Amino acid sequence: MSSRRDEGGLTEGQWVPKTRLGKMVMEGKVTSLAEIFEQGLRVREAGIVDFLLPDLKDEVIDISLVQKQTDAGKRSKFRALVVVGNEDGFVGLGVDKAPRTRNAIEKAIVEAKLNIIPVNRGCGSWECACGEPHTLPFKVVGRCGSVEIHLIPAPKGLGLVSGDAAKVVLRLAGIKDCWSKSFGATKTTVSFAYATFDALRGTAEIMTPMDWAR
Repeated sequence: MSSRRDEGGLTEGQWVPKTRLGKMVMEGKVTSLAEIFEQGLRVREAGIVDFLLPDLKDEVIDISLVQKQTDAGKRSKFRALVVVGNEDGFVGLGVDKAPRTRNAIEKAIVEAKLNIIPVNRGCGSWECACGEPHTLPFKVVGRCGSVEIHLIPAPKGLGLVSGDAAKVVLRLAGIKDCWSKSFGATKTTVSFAYATFDALRGTAEIMTPMDWAR
């Protein structure tokens, strides 16, 4: 299903676009994910992300065993939580289940690619003001379930001051420095990761003076 662009601009793999957007990407009419989000379009094929972001990385945050009681007894599956990102302004998060660990991870990766979002970066810390996109442009808040997280711009060189799950999401989004405050059941890895993801979504909802100039 995945594909990547070679030196000649073609693709390798078995991806055949099925949606109108996928065909536009394959024909070269759409050349970047940023263009897709600027036009308010929705990514419905993981192959689009593979084609436009050949340097995309993925990392498994959590794998757990879940059980469901049925008339025939207990059914067990593995649940995988995966984050994908290019460490340069795009990140996606996905969770899925399957009888085997490998299948659960593969399905979660596809889900994460379909959920990919743009992340606006900047230097919103009053302690730094270097102008480089190493942290957040302003404070954002994210929520999922009982978990609430506040991501605060930090000066250059501080690093990521947050929980392990949040660190992975922030790092693959391209955030290098960040303060954070979290509330609720933060030991629930899925909710904590999705709260962080929800906060990063908020960076694209507000325009900064730098965006006005562009």
